[in-house]
Amino acid sequence: MSSSRPFGRALCAMVTPFTDDGSLDLDGAQQLATRLVHDGCDGLVLSGTTGESPTTSDAEKAALVRAVVEAVGDRAAIVAGVGTADTRHTVELAREAERAGADGVLVIPPYYSRPPQAAIEAHLRRVADAVGVPLMLYDIPGRTGVRIEPDTMLRLAEHPRVVAVKDCAYDLLGSTKVIALGGLAYYSGCEETNLPLYAVGGAGFVSTVANVAAPRMRAVLDAYDAGDNARAARLNQLTLPLAELMMASGLPGTVTAKALLGALGRPGGPVREPLQPAGRETADGLLEAYERLERAADQPLV
Repeated sequence: MSSSRPFGRALCAMVTPFTDDGSLDLDGAQQLATRLVHDGCDGLVLSGTTGESPTTSDAEKAALVRAVVEAVGDRAAIVAGVGTADTRHTVELAREAERAGADGVLVIPPYYSRPPQAAIEAHLRRVADAVGVPLMLYDIPGRTGVRIEPDTMLRLAEHPRVVAVKDCAYDLLGSTKVIALGGLAYYSGCEETNLPLYAVGGAGFVSTVANVAAPRMRAVLDAYDAGDNARAARLNQLTLPLAELMMASGLPGTVTAKALLGALGRPGGPVREPLQPAGRETADGLLEAYERLERAADQPLV
């Protein structure tokens, strides 16, 4: 991968498949990972929020990395989520992910305790100092309660292993500033900002919707890279109804992604509590939106 896109362009925030009894489904994870890479994903982000990291054990997280690395080899970058509210625990998870074969780790600021910027920076540096793989920082204040402020990002960008950001801060000005001055690879973590962030120098996306529609999400970036901005915009518009249902309907993306994967007969399985499964009406609506997107993608754009 190039230094400007250290994990590729099109990354999927992969769900963690479980069996019907709620156990980790490593066979299903390997099947899903293989399909996602075949469908155009350059990288897979494991054990993020979409991957139900709050309810998987440390051992399950490591086993998942090993299984997916075994399945996809060097055909995709594997980034392991290691974020916790505890610096020591985060360091332990990062080291274990590296031992398991991850190409990088995804790290959030400590959540709930809402530390000041100096403490957030120290936390993230401790992780970067502890491993030999690159870090993707995850700026998602809606979940953590704190930003990684642009000036903090710029200081962290000086660390040789801090190379990328998954951006869910909804601050296009701040993100553009860090891209310009810090050189970090910015990946959109929110489907509605995939194209806007890419247009101002972003590296690509980390998408939950890519669990079911990776070729459609990637096609937007392909069109933009080909210099056809109008086509990129139109393709992006086609993805919006499905993205809105999956990500802005009041249900977590994990729930909607697993409901649609189940409707399509692909690995995913149930969610773990406290999450609850989507109802039949929701699953049917998701499948209908997916099928409309697939039909539209096969038609000439007007």
